[in-house]
Amino acid sequence: MTHNPLITNDAVVLGLLTLILGAVFKTAHSSHPFWRKFYKYVPALLLCYFIPSLLNTFGIVDGHSSNVYYVASRFLLPACLILLTISIDIKSIINLGPKALIMFLTGTLGIVIGGPIAILIMSAVVPDAIGGHGPDAVWRGMTTVAGSWIGGSANQASMKEMFEVGGDIFSAMVTVDVIVANLWMAVLLFMTAKHKEIDARTGADTSAIEELKVKVEEYQAQNSKTPQLNDYIRMIAIAFTITGFAHFCADFLGPYFGETFPWAKEFSLNSKFFWLIVIATTIGISLSFTRVREIEAYGASKVAQSFIYILVASIGLHMNVLAIAETPIYFVIGAIWMTIHATLMLTVAKFIKAPLFYMAVGSQANVGGAASAPVVASAFHPSLAPVGVLLAVLGYGVGTYMAYICGLLMQAAAG
Repeated sequence: MTHNPLITNDAVVLGLLTLILGAVFKTAHSSHPFWRKFYKYVPALLLCYFIPSLLNTFGIVDGHSSNVYYVASRFLLPACLILLTISIDIKSIINLGPKALIMFLTGTLGIVIGGPIAILIMSAVVPDAIGGHGPDAVWRGMTTVAGSWIGGSANQASMKEMFEVGGDIFSAMVTVDVIVANLWMAVLLFMTAKHKEIDARTGADTSAIEELKVKVEEYQAQNSKTPQLNDYIRMIAIAFTITGFAHFCADFLGPYFGETFPWAKEFSLNSKFFWLIVIATTIGISLSFTRVREIEAYGASKVAQSFIYILVASIGLHMNVLAIAETPIYFVIGAIWMTIHATLMLTVAKFIKAPLFYMAVGSQANVGGAASAPVVASAFHPSLAPVGVLLAVLGYGVGTYMAYICGLLMQAAAG
């Protein structure tokens, strides 16, 4: 990645991202035969994610030094989760059954066993690839990827400390983590657009999901009202007041748990982001039982979706496809690892006849965490976004434990 990006002003970066979103939505809803045919094969959401990655890849913007993703993930994400969970139908989500949880745990298992298997495969094919000694041993660096792919950045940091990972291998593995995870998310978004055909082919029972979608759409049709300025201000006030309150609590709870309880790191309880997501989601779900739920009639979920698309574009800014050329062997290891995870997910999904929704969200709740699991879930339907959040929060809880087990297995495999 270039050290001197063409654009460094985040206001310009945000302007570019919104321009891209505007162009994608304009063409996606065009009646022109070319665009209708184009979007039949290429999901609009995938473009909102992929085009910004080109800005980063070709040095126009440095996604890692830009604060746009930070703003989107810390301000817009919790606000969006609040607006989505306020209109949640808890009973219908419970009725979705245990398959979502089964697929999430399958995804976790795929990552735990995928790391050591990838090491064994590469050791047999290219023995020198699994080299390095002491802090910069390849297996040590891979433990941080395991932490990220099961829990998130807090779990990744925990693995770095636990296994005393060296700086050089850590920076290389951070790149592997971002690129491989982002490419897999792109695959999931592409599959999402074809979910009806895939579910029909696998014979998956999607009745509970369809029932939830119909209930939400019926509620919107029966209660939908034309929003006035007052309604938009009310939605924004609710979303960002609770976001501010969640930040206030997270700023206190994260350090408190980190300093007071030695075991807090194992559950990511020392992470401010963890508390931010948990508090915002909990308050949103609580308000779904009150009259505040009425804001959905004025299009709260559509406002939330607009936040999600900005988040998607900002996530895309982190991908630099050309970085694969810098350390190709590490990317081969990462690709093998992700392939094992994906194969296990698809196999179990077919065996238990789980809809693609459960596979995609179960996987992304592991690999992407709370920032992107709701994105993949809402690609199916906005009402399903909370399912992604709930599974991602579970990932924070088990992330450190499972990544630690994976680390020990990789150490043994590296011999």
